[in-house]
Amino acid sequence: MRNELKSRHLSSWTASSFVIASMIGTGVFTSLGYQLINIQSIFSLMMLWVIGGVIAICGALTYSELATALPRSGGEYHLLTTIMSRPIGFAAGIVSATVGFTAPAVLASMALGNYLHAVIPIFNPTLLAFTVIVIIHLIHMKSVRWGLIFQDSFTIIKVGLILIFIFFGFLNKTPEKISMVPILGDYAKILSPEFAVSLIWVSYAYTGWNSIIYIAGEIKKPKLNISMTMIGSTIFVTVLYLLLNYIFLYTTPIDLMIGQIEIGYISGIEIFGQFGANIIGIGISILLLSTVSSYVYIGPRIMQIMGEDHNTLRFLSYKNNFGVPIKGFLLQLFISIIFIITSSFEQVLMYAGITLILTTIFTVLSLFILRITRPNLHRPYKVLGYPITPIFYLIINGWIIYYSFQESLFESLIGCGIFVFGIIVFYLQRQDRKL
Repeated sequence: MRNELKSRHLSSWTASSFVIASMIGTGVFTSLGYQLINIQSIFSLMMLWVIGGVIAICGALTYSELATALPRSGGEYHLLTTIMSRPIGFAAGIVSATVGFTAPAVLASMALGNYLHAVIPIFNPTLLAFTVIVIIHLIHMKSVRWGLIFQDSFTIIKVGLILIFIFFGFLNKTPEKISMVPILGDYAKILSPEFAVSLIWVSYAYTGWNSIIYIAGEIKKPKLNISMTMIGSTIFVTVLYLLLNYIFLYTTPIDLMIGQIEIGYISGIEIFGQFGANIIGIGISILLLSTVSSYVYIGPRIMQIMGEDHNTLRFLSYKNNFGVPIKGFLLQLFISIIFIITSSFEQVLMYAGITLILTTIFTVLSLFILRITRPNLHRPYKVLGYPITPIFYLIINGWIIYYSFQESLFESLIGCGIFVFGIIVFYLQRQDRKL
């Protein structure tokens, strides 16, 4: 018991900073440009973010019951292994350890490189992404304490910059003439395949609402703090996202944003002028550091848990004298570099988005299984609105997956293929688990 208490060193604030930092990052500052390619109705665009927020909140409510009832680090790997089966849990672990955290860290570093390149064109965005990934890995590999100080500090800066951006956006003297009132065809657009596929981008922007479950074993008073932190942080970020996207549309002509990655920088020009936009571009780059940091910190913890449970991966369970899973960090760094060298921003995002949606669908399904198989399990928190809340989550995400196969078949097959690959690897390895 004493060792367990000692291992729980993350406060509710630090846990919240991981959720907020994981969520606010690449997606909200990049995805609007891609959404505008197929959807240009203000009402429909804002409904994307409303629905995305409701999905994330439903997911957070559902995961809160699972994580407080079974509070061990490892995320979906731990939950699905315990509730469903070892092969599905292992596949979820492979997804989390690779696409789940490595890909978002790479995407955030790529976005950071693009933003700094827009401000200072002599900087090579790929080289910047590579440098950021390496440096943040080194910070977290040095010690847990310095990694957490870095994480907390940059999350505070991140939220402050966003609030400043929103405040001055509302003061813009030449706003766009936009209306939130639906027009003819808006409701049909919301039910269209284009809207469903655009929700992949939005769902990716909300990715991170469940990040706390991957480090549940390190959180103080987990049965209280896990649910409170996950739900509260998700609602907070949802409100910020709605305000931020409204400001993008309120201040910036749509034609300037279609197909663009650096949405925050483009909108910053309209709000602050060129010089001010350069400051904002640098600020967003700093903001993205905490996003990279949160994903870099969490990924190796999943590898560590998998290493503890599987002899084939035992080397990943090694921790140095500071409690850092050093070999997990090295493997994650290697995968990150491969992503940066071989893939485009859009490809990495689509692979990650589809695969993560599939993994969360399995996890939400496991809630129903756990209710049936272990009805007497102590549950410090129970899902608000059960069973409607998890059923809504499953229906919307199933709809997204269905249309993603129609509209983006190759990326969808790759995303689902990563999960299937994890199951195949499970059966190929020598199984000698501790559990």
